[in-house]
Amino acid sequence: MEKRMIFAWAMIFCLAAAPVYGQYYSKTIKAAPRVEKMTRLRFFYHDIPVGKDPTTFLIAQANITQKFFSPSPYGSLYSMDDPLTLGPNRTSKMVGNAQGLYLALSRDPTKFSAVFYADFAFTTGKFKGSSFSLFSRYPLTDFVPGPDVIREMAIVGGTGAFRMATGFALFRASSSSAKTGDASLKVDVTLYHY
Repeated sequence: MEKRMIFAWAMIFCLAAAPVYGQYYSKTIKAAPRVEKMTRLRFFYHDIPVGKDPTTFLIAQANITQKFFSPSPYGSLYSMDDPLTLGPNRTSKMVGNAQGLYLALSRDPTKFSAVFYADFAFTTGKFKGSSFSLFSRYPLTDFVPGPDVIREMAIVGGTGAFRMATGFALFRASSSSAKTGDASLKVDVTLYHY
């Protein structure tokens, strides 16, 4: 009988305490008007999936797509830590890294399409310590697109100097190889931030 009473009191205590701890504290204040800034950036992005120093690694692949030859088979998930440079060559001055994931979407082995999530972080210069986040679909393209092919991707956030960034990035092939999947892309970014 005593154990039942202890259990009953414990249940009453737990039920009475739940509403107090189940609430959160918040205070809404009116924000001061902010001035939106626009920043334009230009750099080169290098995606190197093969060789002695790759920057992109396959981390998962569907079993059914392994029978098809393609540099990026349908359903493959990649992790990347790609360098960002001032010039079109991989040996140009490095200004940061694009780190994230992309998932290959094209079932056609001669085309490339993917969903990207990447954080473009700057490690030198005026924007050292700042980054912007890109989360977008890379539209369907040939593996070796010409320099006149421009792909637009969405920017959905940022940190540091690019806090609360929105905008877009335009990718244009500087050089690429269908055989290896290596690509160097010229990136023009327009950021709106506070």
